[in-house]
Amino acid sequence: MSGKLQGKVALVAGATRSAGRAIAVELGTAGATVYVTGRSTREQRSEYDRPETIEETAELVTLSGGHGIAVQVDHLDEQQVRALTERIDREHGRLDVLVNDVWGGEKLFEWNTTLWQHSLNNGLRLLRLGIDTHLITSAFALPLLIRNSGGLVVEMTDGTAEYNEVNYRAATGAYYDLAKVSVTRLALAQAEELRPYGGTAVALTPGWLRSEMMLDAFGVTEQNWRDAVEAQPHFAISESPHYVGRAVTALATDPEVARWSGQSLSSGGLAGVYGFTDLDGSRPDAWRYIAEVQDPGNPADTAGYR
Repeated sequence: MSGKLQGKVALVAGATRSAGRAIAVELGTAGATVYVTGRSTREQRSEYDRPETIEETAELVTLSGGHGIAVQVDHLDEQQVRALTERIDREHGRLDVLVNDVWGGEKLFEWNTTLWQHSLNNGLRLLRLGIDTHLITSAFALPLLIRNSGGLVVEMTDGTAEYNEVNYRAATGAYYDLAKVSVTRLALAQAEELRPYGGTAVALTPGWLRSEMMLDAFGVTEQNWRDAVEAQPHFAISESPHYVGRAVTALATDPEVARWSGQSLSSGGLAGVYGFTDLDGSRPDAWRYIAEVQDPGNPADTAGYR
């Protein structure tokens, strides 16, 4: 992928940590200029109160071979998003890739709680963070993206459309479920509206993601993550954030990416098409594993799935 995105400009909205950070870095590996946004900086943390910052992400992008530019943005604030897109226009006059990865709901959904028992304020805040941020960002970024044919929008979500259509994850509740399926529908809507301008939009999900917060929850690091399999055997199917980052880069460098427009995609599914691997050289196919092994209650066995 080295150099394939030289001269291209990407915006990864929600790139402070996890998938967003890895997507930005992998786009940088292909030579892109990447604007990375989020609320956490070295001077100011969001309510997550975590150590990861957008400056770190931008530095990693540059170290990977691209050009990382950190911009503190609250994507619920229309004026901040407007200023961001005006800056990209002023500095580069183009936008080739938009990744809507803003989330922020981990501390808002309540495990194993019904809709009427769940905090209404937290639930509505989750929907604003998980849906409104994507709409606001696209509203200001798409006029710049359609200036050149071939633009790509990636809507990051959790679960494929096929899986989410028939499965309600009661453990995370109605607000979470609604946020994630709505983003998939938003990808379809943007695909239809971008088509006359030569643009493509897709929904993309990682599998069981080894985010910083997930690793912390299991008390492991990316280096010894397999130690967590003893406590949760199905964690063996998990993947690093770079796996979905490579999926985005494969799409962004595909001259025939329009064939995917409007579709719901997964990191594992795209790895089978494009041939990229996770950091350890494996190709985990988490959503097939979840449907065929984990959900039916079968013993953990990743043979044939990574």
